[in-house]
Amino acid sequence: MALKEKFKQEIIPKLMKNLNLKNPLAVPQVKKVIINIGIGEATQNKELLEKTSIVITAIIGQKPKTCPAKKAIAGFKLRDGTPIGLTVTLRGKRMYSFIEKLFKIVLPRVRDFQGVKKSSFDSSGNYTLGIKDLSVFPEAEFGKIDRPRGLEITFVTNAQDKEKSKELLTLLGMPFEK
Repeated sequence: MALKEKFKQEIIPKLMKNLNLKNPLAVPQVKKVIINIGIGEATQNKELLEKTSIVITAIIGQKPKTCPAKKAIAGFKLRDGTPIGLTVTLRGKRMYSFIEKLFKIVLPRVRDFQGVKKSSFDSSGNYTLGIKDLSVFPEAEFGKIDRPRGLEITFVTNAQDKEKSKELLTLLGMPFEK
């Protein structure tokens, strides 16, 4: 069963019971997943951004948007507007398939994985997770990655606090540390 159908059939009733909610529309949901990669060396090597973009497209199934620098920093040889990062926003079916792949395939492949930290929630109930190496994704071909690159994954929820968001992500299958 796909995660989206599982969410509708199994997770919403459990959340309503656990959070004492009467209305199914009041159940917290993941609204979007944002994936960011910062590539500081892109100021010297323009091809690096394109190669990383190809790898990210293979992993996620969606072409990333380039992010320009917001201000110039002479010490880093960085000019305002120079592309130095990539970002992807996932919603709907792609978001749920990425979440399922992340929880079931990718995170268990991380070396010495003991679970994700419970302290990475912000005050609005959003969760941010960092992965140090792209090679844990099965789609990332070893020859196309020049060196280990990390990425940041943010789960944006409509939960208003950390506890509701933690309950939601736990029922979706996020492996929190014990």
